[in-house]
Amino acid sequence: MTPEEHREKVICSCIQQQEQIANIARQEMDSAQQQSNDYGANVDRYDSYRTKMMRSRDMYARQLSNAMASVRCLQDLLRMKSPTMVEHGACVVTDRQRFLLSVGAGKFMVGNEVWFAISAQTPIYMALKGKKAGDSLVFNGQQQTITAIF
Repeated sequence: MTPEEHREKVICSCIQQQEQIANIARQEMDSAQQQSNDYGANVDRYDSYRTKMMRSRDMYARQLSNAMASVRCLQDLLRMKSPTMVEHGACVVTDRQRFLLSVGAGKFMVGNEVWFAISAQTPIYMALKGKKAGDSLVFNGQQQTITAIF
């Protein structure tokens, strides 16, 4: 597998994870709305159950919006050329971990490999930024060497 194909596979796996999160949020949002509708006519302006359901619906709507924004950002990465140094959009493999420098989506799997999608605001991103394959860094008292960037 070429580095470009590997990068595409990593990004697509992260997109799939975010789409699953979006689908779950959409289902929960719809469920909260349906429960509120099934509750009956709104007789009391201060109906705590209906208010609770609407807050739940709004929370899931925000989660859906965030997941879809992440999907759009990740899809933009697919159109970018593979970077040669650590920057936004890079897949970085160290001797300890694997990172997709994109959105803060957390841990995800690519086959049997564990990857972490991290945003530019994370301390590890700051420690990695601007480095090239073969460079070393110390993060949280542990030395890591960058073995590949694609």
